[in-house]
Amino acid sequence: MYEKFEGRIVLHQDDVGMCHGANIAFGELSALGSITSGSVMVPCPWFREAAEMAAKNTELDLGVHLTLTAEKEFYRWRPLSSASKSSGLVDDDGYMWRDVSSVRRNAKVDAVALELRAQIDFAVASGFDVTHLDAHMGATLAPEFCAIYLALGVEYRLPVLLTKKLSQYGPNNHIVGVSDDQFSEFVEIAEKVNQPIFDRVLETNFSRTSRQGLASDAYQTMFTQNLTGLTFAALHPNAPGEVEVIEPNQFHVRTQEYEIFSSKSYLSWLEKKEIKPIGMRELRDVMRLTK
Repeated sequence: MYEKFEGRIVLHQDDVGMCHGANIAFGELSALGSITSGSVMVPCPWFREAAEMAAKNTELDLGVHLTLTAEKEFYRWRPLSSASKSSGLVDDDGYMWRDVSSVRRNAKVDAVALELRAQIDFAVASGFDVTHLDAHMGATLAPEFCAIYLALGVEYRLPVLLTKKLSQYGPNNHIVGVSDDQFSEFVEIAEKVNQPIFDRVLETNFSRTSRQGLASDAYQTMFTQNLTGLTFAALHPNAPGEVEVIEPNQFHVRTQEYEIFSSKSYLSWLEKKEIKPIGMRELRDVMRLTK
């Protein structure tokens, strides 16, 4: 039923709600058409602003970026459901773990299920039209939690971001030691419940140094190669301001993406229809037509 989306690409902004600059980027770039979807981090300090933006502007395509980690050095957040150490969701300072491996080692599966549900429920209650679920740092794709992730997609009738193979999921470096064979059981479950399954997830290149400068042609190349099937581009544009303090070593990648995707040259390239952008709401609406 997803055949009509062959060759389409979701130009997606991760980490909406992380800070004010992320929200600015999401609103502006969505209006320009250089971002077609985004997902919000519900536990983060600027969630409420993002939720109100999407509630007021129903054209915005916003899902939930399910969050189990708080990886920044000083800018941290806590679970919505429970910050008790017995849940395994938090480190010694009471914040979410900094990396996915620590979550996998420590978090109780029941506590993860409660936390993910709390994030979705809080987003729905805030009044915006939730379009999909995806995973911050890929955490919910870990084999300990992926069945929960898929079950929530079924319950809330939302597409979840999943690829045919874990190796085709760009941010899979956070999920250590999991093979495509181990991941295949979750793909089979997703197929049975009529989830749209992506062929690949592309991701922002965070290894780019500040000295390398802008690279709009690199994004054009990324978005036009191997675009058979259905593609998801996990991007991280952020307007300048506070992000320089939040992420001092990599902020330039985020602010450069913001500059690139709002530039006249990039928008001109995009208008030539060399790619076929799509939002997650379209996929969700097709998914909901099936029983």
